[in-house]
Amino acid sequence: MASKGWQHPYVNIFKHVRIEDWKRSAKEGDVSSCTSKALKCSVFHIRGPVPANSYILIPKNSNQSLALTGRYVYLLFRPTPGKYFVVHLDVSAEEDQVVRISFSNMFKEFKSTATWLQFPFLCGAAKDSVYESTAKSASHGLVGPAPSSVRWTCLMLDLQYTLSVYLDRRYSNLKSIKLCANMAVKNMFTSDLLLDPGVSFSEAKLMGLSSSHGTGPIPREMSFPVPKGGSWHDVYDYIRFPSEGTKLPFDSIQKDDSRPDSRCLSKTRNPTRKESCSVNLSKPVQDRVSLIQQITTPKSLPSNQAPMVTKIPELGVVSTHKENEWLYHNGDENRLESTCSDSHHLTSCPSCEAGDEGVHVYVHAEDVCSAHREESEEEFQCTPVPHPVHLSSSKETRQQKLLPDPILRLNRIIGFGGATTKCALWTKSGDAVVYPCHAIIVSMMISSNQQRFFIGHTDKVSALAFNGNTTILASAQSGNHSVVRVWNYHKGNCLAMFRTHAHSFSSLSFSYSGSILCGVGKDRHNKNMVVVWSTLNVSKGGEVTTLAKAHTDVDIKTIKVAFFDETRMVSCGRDNIRLWRVRNGTLRSCPVSLGEYHSMDFTDVAFEEGSHNLDERTLFASSRSGHIFEIDYSRVVTRNVRRLLPAQQQHSNRREKLTFNNGPGIAINSISVSSSFCATGSEDGFLRLWPLDFSAVFLEAEHEGPVSLVSVSSDSLQVLAATSSGNLGFLDIRGRGYSTLMRSHTDSVLGFSVDGLRRHLTTASSDGTVRIWSMDSLQQLYDFVSEDSPCSVAFHPSEQVFICGFSSGIVRVFDISSAKLLAEHKQHRGEIVGLAFSPDGEFMYSADSQGSLALYNTSEEKHHVIRVACNVVARGTERAPDALTVSSDSRCLAFVGPSEYIITIADSRSLDELLLVDVSILDVDSPRVDSALKVRFSPASTEHLLVAISSNKILWVSTKTGRLLREVSKVHKHECSSLAVSEDARFLLTAGHNAVKVWDYNMLLDINSQMFIGHSQPIRQVSFTPDQLGVVSVGDAIFLWDFLAHPADPLADSCSPLRMSSISAPKSDQPEAKESTVQMSNGMPRQTAPLPSSPPPQLDISTIDQAGEGGLGSVSICDEAPNIPNFQVATTGSGPSSQSRAAVSFLKVTELVDLAPLNTSLKDIVDLKEKKPVRPDCYRHFFPRFNTSTLDQAAVAPLKGQEGIQLKAVIGYNGNGRGNMVWSPEQGLFAYSCSCLVVVEYLHTGSQRHLQGHSEEISCLTFTNDAQTLASAAGGSNGTRSLICIWDLQNGTCHKTISYHKGAVQSLAFSRDDRFFISVGDFSDPKVALWNSKTFQLLSCVTVSGPIHDVAFSPSTASQLACVGSQGAYFCLIHTHGSDVNLKVQRVRATVEMGDVELTALCYHMDSFLFTATNHGHVCVWDVTTQRCFMTWEADEGEIGVLLCRGNRLLTGSNTRWLRLWEVGAALGVKPREKVCNGEDSGTMVVLKQEIMLDGTVVSAAFDNTMDMGVVGTTAGTLWYINWCDNTNTRLVSGHKNKVNDVVFSSDERHFATCSEDGSVRVWSALSNELVVQFQVLNQACGCICWSPSCNKDSMCVAAGYSDGTLRIFRLASSEMEMKLQPHNVAVTAVQYSANGHVILSAGKNGLVVVSSPVNGATIRVIRDHKGATITSIQCVNEQCKDFGLEGIEMWLAASDDRRVSVWAADWMKDKCDLLDWLTFPAPSYIGDDSPPPSLAAFCPTDPSLVVYTGYGVEKELSFYSLAKKQIIKKIALPHWATCFSLSCKSQLIAVGSKERVLKLIESTGGRFQDFVQHSDSLQSCHFSPSGSLLFTVAYNEILLWEVKGLRLQTSYL
Repeated sequence: MASKGWQHPYVNIFKHVRIEDWKRSAKEGDVSSCTSKALKCSVFHIRGPVPANSYILIPKNSNQSLALTGRYVYLLFRPTPGKYFVVHLDVSAEEDQVVRISFSNMFKEFKSTATWLQFPFLCGAAKDSVYESTAKSASHGLVGPAPSSVRWTCLMLDLQYTLSVYLDRRYSNLKSIKLCANMAVKNMFTSDLLLDPGVSFSEAKLMGLSSSHGTGPIPREMSFPVPKGGSWHDVYDYIRFPSEGTKLPFDSIQKDDSRPDSRCLSKTRNPTRKESCSVNLSKPVQDRVSLIQQITTPKSLPSNQAPMVTKIPELGVVSTHKENEWLYHNGDENRLESTCSDSHHLTSCPSCEAGDEGVHVYVHAEDVCSAHREESEEEFQCTPVPHPVHLSSSKETRQQKLLPDPILRLNRIIGFGGATTKCALWTKSGDAVVYPCHAIIVSMMISSNQQRFFIGHTDKVSALAFNGNTTILASAQSGNHSVVRVWNYHKGNCLAMFRTHAHSFSSLSFSYSGSILCGVGKDRHNKNMVVVWSTLNVSKGGEVTTLAKAHTDVDIKTIKVAFFDETRMVSCGRDNIRLWRVRNGTLRSCPVSLGEYHSMDFTDVAFEEGSHNLDERTLFASSRSGHIFEIDYSRVVTRNVRRLLPAQQQHSNRREKLTFNNGPGIAINSISVSSSFCATGSEDGFLRLWPLDFSAVFLEAEHEGPVSLVSVSSDSLQVLAATSSGNLGFLDIRGRGYSTLMRSHTDSVLGFSVDGLRRHLTTASSDGTVRIWSMDSLQQLYDFVSEDSPCSVAFHPSEQVFICGFSSGIVRVFDISSAKLLAEHKQHRGEIVGLAFSPDGEFMYSADSQGSLALYNTSEEKHHVIRVACNVVARGTERAPDALTVSSDSRCLAFVGPSEYIITIADSRSLDELLLVDVSILDVDSPRVDSALKVRFSPASTEHLLVAISSNKILWVSTKTGRLLREVSKVHKHECSSLAVSEDARFLLTAGHNAVKVWDYNMLLDINSQMFIGHSQPIRQVSFTPDQLGVVSVGDAIFLWDFLAHPADPLADSCSPLRMSSISAPKSDQPEAKESTVQMSNGMPRQTAPLPSSPPPQLDISTIDQAGEGGLGSVSICDEAPNIPNFQVATTGSGPSSQSRAAVSFLKVTELVDLAPLNTSLKDIVDLKEKKPVRPDCYRHFFPRFNTSTLDQAAVAPLKGQEGIQLKAVIGYNGNGRGNMVWSPEQGLFAYSCSCLVVVEYLHTGSQRHLQGHSEEISCLTFTNDAQTLASAAGGSNGTRSLICIWDLQNGTCHKTISYHKGAVQSLAFSRDDRFFISVGDFSDPKVALWNSKTFQLLSCVTVSGPIHDVAFSPSTASQLACVGSQGAYFCLIHTHGSDVNLKVQRVRATVEMGDVELTALCYHMDSFLFTATNHGHVCVWDVTTQRCFMTWEADEGEIGVLLCRGNRLLTGSNTRWLRLWEVGAALGVKPREKVCNGEDSGTMVVLKQEIMLDGTVVSAAFDNTMDMGVVGTTAGTLWYINWCDNTNTRLVSGHKNKVNDVVFSSDERHFATCSEDGSVRVWSALSNELVVQFQVLNQACGCICWSPSCNKDSMCVAAGYSDGTLRIFRLASSEMEMKLQPHNVAVTAVQYSANGHVILSAGKNGLVVVSSPVNGATIRVIRDHKGATITSIQCVNEQCKDFGLEGIEMWLAASDDRRVSVWAADWMKDKCDLLDWLTFPAPSYIGDDSPPPSLAAFCPTDPSLVVYTGYGVEKELSFYSLAKKQIIKKIALPHWATCFSLSCKSQLIAVGSKERVLKLIESTGGRFQDFVQHSDSLQSCHFSPSGSLLFTVAYNEILLWEVKGLRLQTSYL
């Protein structure tokens, strides 16, 4: 069409193509037309089991196009209940690129490619249905078949937005539409108008809605009929994409969280006006009223404006007796109402002040040394840290503060050095490196780059030292206030801190035992001072004492304590090497005679390792002249002197080995000596390894800068090297490879920018470099070096492009992907102080220190300049590097200028001035003239501009009027250097000097901020990461923080900043005082949140604490912005109002709670219907492993006794379960779960019995006290309820099943007398159900208010039990009246001093005490009779998930992998009313007896009655036997934690091997099923393994292929890796030894097959016939090939996923390999959303001339191909696509696994089969043993071993 005018205002698509004629459209499959009773019109029904086989296609031909240009496409449809549907929209971009946009309820997550966007669709449900109340807030399991109550839906898709945001393309037109089954569809239309289906034409006319405003009602022919008097939104769903607010899953299409019936477009009701409360306004407020009235004049609401709240619901009052606070099921059914109003009420905005009281400083949790305020220069003192266990006291009141606390957690630091680059240490195990990064000490794991921090120093760390076994770490800081700290390395806490009169510490050294510490610094006269301290008792809480010290004029660069004698030291420096000794409190020294070498500059010393005999000790010293001295320590004489010379260049590309001779030497900076070699680091950048005779270099590594440090690990296998250019790495001597651990800037970091899409970070530094880092690996990706000094950087919002500004004024644009310079601009004359891109990526801006501002067009590669404005930006460099800010809608640009007192807001597309704001006159009371420092737009509201000014304030300025909206004072003690606002405008981030602060954006709390220290220099820039999950701050180094803020409440934060918190009245000091609670209405959350007009009011619910008003709670409604609706607040009760705070105008209503005793206690109301299930953030709660497979219900298990295979053993333990292991040493019961099976194991024989009754993953187990009955729980399948099985352990049968809980079952327990049985649901259905343990009839059920994590019966009273969860502890009492049994529940929250914690585990003590654990590592002790917590202590650094008590011994297990045993007898002797609050008593009350670190998080534990021995399960899939008497742990059961990719038998069937996604290869004994050896490769996945064909035990090997393209060969006899090969550059997918073992055949993901030698690793041949298709299997067999006309003694085949199989004849000794046959199997195009079934092929074991194949094709079948006849001779039909299969040489059996969890055993001759459904996931691997007597099957990490018996006659036939 030449004109697009015909498409306005809309295009009826079905009418446009005349869909009834099917000439311009097409239909396929079951498509029919019928009349809908609901819509009273004709609709199309599209049905079909496979959505892609039934569809409507518009237009009919693919070469045609609809060419519809409307921005919005509307679809009127209804998904078929219980079915899936798919919709495809083909959209053309302006570049003629066709993009397919698809959405379906089959899609589990959002996926994106350059030409395809796939969005999950979440089907809604009918109003007030069960699905609506439970599913819309869940975070998992949302996508799926449409519910039965799904409604007709109007779906609006913004095609322009979708292409722009997700693919950065410009929308052109809609090309085609494909509607696939299953759905009913009425019509589709396109339009450029944003239409509301809930508004009629008459309503639109009244509201002034018209097409000229871009909105309006939906056309009549496309509208849905509304019942008379009804509401459109009560009958239908309206879904907009993009939607407002945050949705889970992200990037999904679903109904908005806020109810549409609260929108003013849908309903316009005239609210009843009530009298406004009079408010006294202050003079400043009155001055602003006239302007506010102009701004807030009522206007017609547009379609997307929210209504204003005119009524606050009545506040209910709940008063309870503390002794009788029981939970019942009755409750108030009052509902909340909200209406729309046009009225406005005017009040002022408060001026928030953040003084010292409002600053919350977060200090490192383990650092108990006194902390000082930010930027404090005061001296401080430290006392030794007491016993590490502390008891805390509770506070009487709880202040409202910023939560969580802490809200930031330091995750990683990019940086090394600061004061020195000569400090880096190995740990004893060699798996971690410790080094300083300015004021922080970092411990980094070399395998994973995971970092741990030691925080406490206030200046740069200049020296580090370890004791011999690396358990104690010492550190010293530079500067005038030098401090030495001693740390417990493993726990990370500071043991002691002390100072001397010295400053500028340069060296520290520990003795081997850690009892002596020696240091060198300067005294007040700037002389060197050597100090020796005694640290003998520091780990036990003792003090550090000074043994001796000496002042000297001798230069000392380093000093080291002799490891063979703690009283001896050695030092070196300019012109001297000295030996020191401490004797009788005196430190004396003697020099080493140097003779002619006395004028050398010595740099380092090292002792030779060996015997402790002093006479045999040799000392090595290095010098800057290249000399190395060997000194006889006992005689204090020089034995030998050698000199390091530069290499002789004989050829251009070859350098001769270095030797020691005469000539100019190379400066040696560091030396380290092991027992067999010496390592040197020199000024020329080389790390060199020498033999101890220094004959020649045998290994070297060149660095980019001078090597300042070398250190050999304790095992002499690795050498650590540091350079003065800030690099840290290590040399692997055995592998001869070098790994870089850390690169860093060598000077201050000036600015940064984050690429959120690729998680890249670019930084500019004073060292003259611009670097790009990976935020995941911390590795430096690129390094840009320029002669100019970079000042500022900025990433493009979507492209791999960044800009950099330099001190010369040049602006350069770099393309990272091509590593080239795109553009260079020289418009500026001063230093660049600001760079920015517009959020839409269309424009770029730069500003310089001379006042110039430039605008660029980024749509062109050269980024041409559009405009340059002079003298508009304030001059100077103090606002760098982020002097510019762009609004989130890309419309406005803000900056300080033209003077330092003026803020300019300009048009971002033209730089035209829009508004000038003079900040110097905003605060008339200020004693000085304020200048602006930083400006930042609020992302959520473009009307807010935040300004940091010189008086340490932050101002909120209106971008429309320039008026002051709010201010915060005393932000930092120094000027604010940077600020940022979170995307949801809930948090503010500021930086001042060395500290980072996080603020509540609305400033409504008692404590509005938290402060975080760590930087040793002023912070230059700070910002949130684009995903809002982290914070980046730069200055001395690059700090990456985790942002731990809770997600915004969708009801409150997605629509308005409405905030609610619980109200609690102050507690009396008397224990008998009554507790009072004030609840919003009936205590239930609102189903519809009232949506105030923009800007909305703030609701703050706080605690009033005044003398004489102990029973008063208050509700304060504060105006955060000038536009406030008129509120009517109803109250219950009466009482005096508390006084308002000064300078704040707000309405205040007080609630008076009657504290008089009541005759009847009011109950807490718990009602799940009004609660949204929130997934708890603690590991103790069970979450089923994500599983997309479903069990085939048609599968029928064979009759007992007639099975062709019998389950013999289960390999592994399910570490994902919680409490899924039980052990009773008295009755000899040991049982645990693995997948859906319960394994009962007999430890003395190793035999197993398997209880089979579940089909899903088992979550927990429990058993009766007589160990005769076992209960197991697992989730339901296909949406059914969870299943609890009750097992009779005598005969192994299930005699009862319970299906009650909707979600998973969290915990099970039997009472002490076995009369009662309790079950607890998970967070989605938190019910506590009580059952009769004889009949298993439900006796009582209580639904609680939050997730329950653990439950336990009292060991002394059968009628008492307790639960713990997110809301606190629940004390339960069973009341029995005849046959009626009631369960009473009383909830008690955790103590105030514990903060916001979750109680995660519990256990009873016999003497009426209860222990509970928290997710923050604390243990609480409760008195069960009074239900009071009287003691707490910190038992772990992480979350405790397991608690056990036996006598006076308490066991704790946590996610830090620590298992700890405590003695608590003294603690239980404390009177319950006495609070233990001082740390001095902790050591006498709670004693840590023993501790063991395991291989994973502790999830289950069972011990004997004395707690001497027990069994513990971890998330690593391991069950450990623990013996505290011997302090030993023995592995009982091992399993894989991650997906198992392959399992194979050895040729002699003595062993089998498994490989996993975690990179592990494990070899097991086939007789005992125990782990023999494990080979671990970090950061790689192992995809395939095979055994060598040799049966010789000494030569038996395992070959494994990895995701990095390597092959590794492991020898079983030596348990070592024999060889590493790199035949591929992509992941290895198949590997196999040849039949005779002469070669190894491996295949990569790219289809290349490589033949390698297992002897030398050489590549013999590369076969490219399958190139481009992934090889799925390789098999080799012995077979003479003469019958096939080729020469060869063995055959092998390869199958690829393009359904091709190649068969080869080979004789590897003669280097012959010829193609024997090439098979191609036809198949239709695959239309599924997942990957097609694999193509699998294998030789028939009894007749290798037959090839068996299965894969995706026309039919589901097994095909038997004869190589002799060149044709398929037999087929066996299958009910499912095969995911794996294996052929047995015994009884012609074939095992076939499928995605439907069915293992099918087939007899190939007759077609007989049997089904086995013991797996809980789709099968991915199965293998018969070489003899055919055993069979392995694998599903995810479940490994089952079967004994093969053969099929009986009573079987089915295929």
